[in-house]
Amino acid sequence: MNDADYMGLALQEARAAAMAGEVPVGAVVVHHGRVVGVGRNAPISALDPTAHAEIVALRAAAQALGNYRLDDCELFVTLEPCVMCSGAMLHSRLRRVVFGAPDPKTGAAGSVLHLFDEARLNHQTTVQGGVRAEECGALLSGFFRDRREAQRRESHPLRDDALRTPEERFSGLPGYPWAPHYLSDLPSLAGLRLHHIDEGPADAPRTWLCLHGNPAWSYLYRKMIPLFTAAGDRVVAPDLIGFGKSDKPKKDGFHGFDWHRRVLLEFVERLDLKNVVLVVQDWGGLLGLTLPMAAPDRYDGLLVMNTTLATGDTPLSPGFLAWREMCAKQPEFDVARLFARGNGHMSAAECAAYSAPFPDRGHRAALRAFPAMVPEQPADEGAAVSREARHFWRDQWMGQTLMAIGQRDPVLGETVMRALQRDIRGCGEPLLLPEAGHFVQEHGERIAREACTFFAR
Repeated sequence: MNDADYMGLALQEARAAAMAGEVPVGAVVVHHGRVVGVGRNAPISALDPTAHAEIVALRAAAQALGNYRLDDCELFVTLEPCVMCSGAMLHSRLRRVVFGAPDPKTGAAGSVLHLFDEARLNHQTTVQGGVRAEECGALLSGFFRDRREAQRRESHPLRDDALRTPEERFSGLPGYPWAPHYLSDLPSLAGLRLHHIDEGPADAPRTWLCLHGNPAWSYLYRKMIPLFTAAGDRVVAPDLIGFGKSDKPKKDGFHGFDWHRRVLLEFVERLDLKNVVLVVQDWGGLLGLTLPMAAPDRYDGLLVMNTTLATGDTPLSPGFLAWREMCAKQPEFDVARLFARGNGHMSAAECAAYSAPFPDRGHRAALRAFPAMVPEQPADEGAAVSREARHFWRDQWMGQTLMAIGQRDPVLGETVMRALQRDIRGCGEPLLLPEAGHFVQEHGERIAREACTFFAR
């Protein structure tokens, strides 16, 4: 075995440490080609500040050899040793020390100081760094990244003016296995917690930014996400504030077009999303179609389904006006029943999943507010920016566009979508789904397959 092989054994110990919740550092001691001691970080579990991987491995080697002097031994460790461990290595009279990743904060083998290069000490140990350094460093950086994310999830205090749906409401939802991600430090959020799905590699060649509408949430994209990630792409699907796993302000009047748009702009900027295919439907389009003009270089494509631009200078569709009237008269409408009525192929559990975020009236402020927020007159909030967006899509959009239309949609159906098609430069003949209604993503497998092929051209 060579140095890389022995470092591989140390990496196994480091991974075991990570699984135990310890900082992932592992070490092995080798005597004439034979492993005589192994160790992994254990200060937390052992309640011992000296239980670093190197110390544990040195103790095991000394016991195995029956001697605290380890003159003919070599130690392999995944991270540059600290002062304590370096001192123990020198006292044990190790012949050689090999480490993986450097430690710029506490490394005592050259990064911060170099104990092994101290000529006044009565023993000299040869030291070599950089063996499988990339793997060792990636293990550490991944561990700390995950820990920071966990700390962020646990450090989102609930604002007094908001509610948070109990997590058990989301337990066991069919077809929704993804880990939650949260942000609360965007300037516009002012401490509100925003949930999003983030699946696939961060450096993927394409990112699908999937925006939902009212009264849906990111659950709406459960049939499309697996196909996008199977293609090697990244998928980011936020829950708008007031929906899904995101916080829910108590007052209907909290919500406004411009505020929700600003949150989405900050969200895209924070995640530094690039090579984006914008995926929109319903309010996902009302808001989402106004985003690319703010940062055109981030967007390569548009997948647009049953939505519109509410510019205030063209009448809203009769179907939408009927929907808005129904919401005003029946503000506590049954969300699950709404989905079941237009999607006979959905199971009762799937329909119920759309009700999960809204256990009572207090959690439904966004559902009551959003229908009235759609701009109808030229001076309404959101109308001017929607007109700017229409100009962008007509004259400046340079990306690819795929349109899919659920033809059974009584609210934003084919007539509305054909008008939108004329406003999007380069938008070809739509993909028509005669069996799909307003929530066209419930037929999302076909759309996702077509989209993967289309945007790969």
